[in-house]
Amino acid sequence: MAIGIEGLCKHFGRTPVLRGVDLTIASGEFIALLGPSGAGKTTLLRVLAGLERADAGRVHRNGVDFLALPPARRRVGFVFQNYALFPLLTAAENIAFGLQVRSRRARPPRHEIASRTDALLGQLRIGGLSRRRPAQLSGGEAQRVAIARALAPEPEVLLLDEPFGALDTPVRAELRGELRRLHKARGLTTILVTHDQDEALALADRVAVMAAGVIVQVDTPARLEAAPASPFVFAFLGAVNRAACIAHGDRLEFAGFSAQAIGDGGRRGQAIGLFRPSDARLTAGDAGPGLVVTVLSLGARRGRLQAVCEGPSGEVFHVDCIEAAGTALAPGRPARLTAERALAEFPAAQIVSPKASL
Repeated sequence: MAIGIEGLCKHFGRTPVLRGVDLTIASGEFIALLGPSGAGKTTLLRVLAGLERADAGRVHRNGVDFLALPPARRRVGFVFQNYALFPLLTAAENIAFGLQVRSRRARPPRHEIASRTDALLGQLRIGGLSRRRPAQLSGGEAQRVAIARALAPEPEVLLLDEPFGALDTPVRAELRGELRRLHKARGLTTILVTHDQDEALALADRVAVMAAGVIVQVDTPARLEAAPASPFVFAFLGAVNRAACIAHGDRLEFAGFSAQAIGDGGRRGQAIGLFRPSDARLTAGDAGPGLVVTVLSLGARRGRLQAVCEGPSGEVFHVDCIEAAGTALAPGRPARLTAERALAEFPAAQIVSPKASL
């Protein structure tokens, strides 16, 4: 029951939005589509749902031409970013709507619709809100209703378009857990569109990173971090520091320190080295290429700090560190900056300009 996407293209006027997307999704897999705004993530989702028509390419599932099926026969549930609940219907009526509007032959009996609705209200932990209308619900409650409505027709594929974007952090975290639990319990094939790196890496079995209408890499979260296909992928998956370096095979030489090269260690020459704040180290008081500028506490995580350090050429680096007794970092204090690993970005190899660097 895998979904195979081959050469999918979509234009809006003369503007290409999907430029030959290829992706295979296993049955029961949780895939996240991650990328900057305008990468084509939502358009790909809408083509799969039948809300947009592809200009070229094909999608097949279990040997069937998926794009030739009308949306009602694709067994797809769609959760919109803005919930899209019917304002005059109660929560229970919104959930049951997709079942009640089916043709008489395909419509379940009234008692079955009521049973499914009650079960979903319970599973999404909103049983006491069945008679409330959308205006009487919080953002998290409305999103639970939207998810329940998508699940009511018992889809085989669940499509989610940035479903948590408007929610605050505690509600996001709670709903992520609920979504993952429902995905496993129902054996759904789930495709999540998001621009939130933490969300994608926490939820998905695999992450497909998109840019400019194509998929530039698809892999497990661990592999994406360990072996990014390009500097764009590495930078988009998290904050990075940048500094000039010289690549010597599997080592990158910076001013005052060297780091293990990430990925292809065969290239040599001048480059820009990218390394994460979590891979950087500051040793306070040691002579070296660094001067502490500011020190910030990382919230409630006791002893966790982020230091901002100025390099020898005026570069600014961010370093995640642990405060140790007797070696407290302080503004204006010299420090030695090092990094455990870094990725070399060669000018000729730069395909997409990263936007996620610090």
